[in-house]
Amino acid sequence: MTSAAPSLPDVSSLAIGILGGSGPQGGGLAVRFALAGHRVLVGSRSAERGRDAAAKLSGAGRLVEGGDNADVAEQADVVIVAVPWEGHGELLADLRKQLAGKIVIDCVNPMGFDKGGAFALPVEEGSAAQQAAAVLPDSTVVGAFHHVSAVLLMDESVASIDTDILVVGDDRPATDTVIALANRIPGMRGIYAGKLRNAGQVEALTANLISVNRRYKAHAGLRVTDV
Repeated sequence: MTSAAPSLPDVSSLAIGILGGSGPQGGGLAVRFALAGHRVLVGSRSAERGRDAAAKLSGAGRLVEGGDNADVAEQADVVIVAVPWEGHGELLADLRKQLAGKIVIDCVNPMGFDKGGAFALPVEEGSAAQQAAAVLPDSTVVGAFHHVSAVLLMDESVASIDTDILVVGDDRPATDTVIALANRIPGMRGIYAGKLRNAGQVEALTANLISVNRRYKAHAGLRVTDV
C-alpha cells in the first residue's frame, strides 16, 4: 500500500444539502452525514415533502432538516444531487442561481432496466455529471457516491460502510473536499479517479454492481488496491 495520499481539508463544519433526500440513496447519505456530525438538509419539490422526509430521517444522535430544493441549495455549503435521472438536467437548471459558487456532487446513474437486467443509458453530454456541469457553469461539479449501497446506508445496524468512493472532477481542491467528506463516514474512503470526462464509465459501472448484487444477493461495493 502506498502512502502518497495528499493532505485533505477540514470539512467537519460544512453544511450538506441533498437534492433527492426522500429517495433511498439521498436519504441514506443524509443519515450517514448527520451521524458524522454535519448539518444536513434534504430537499424536495415542495417544502412540506422535504420536511416530511427530514422527519423520517432524523433519529437518535442525528438531526436532518428539510425544505424545498431551492431553499436547501441556498443554505448548504455543498450540495449532493441524488435525484432520478429523468428530470435531472431540468431540476439543476432551475437551481442554477442557488448553486452558483458551490461544489455540486452528482451521484446520479443514468440506468435502464429490461429482462436482461440493468444497463447504462447513453447521455448526450457523456455522463450525468457532465450534464450537470453544462447546466451549472457557475458551480464546481464533482462526481462521487455512485456505487454505495442505499440499503447499507439506511441500515443503522451497519456501523461501517466498507467501500471506496471513486471521485471525479476537474478542480483538485473540490475533489479533495469530496474525498474528505467521503472519509467522514466510517469505513468509506474517497479515491481520486480522474477528470470529469471519466464520469461516464464510473456511472455505467453501477449496472455491473447491480448484476453482482442480484446474482450473489449482496450489497457489493468497490475497493481499490495498492492505494
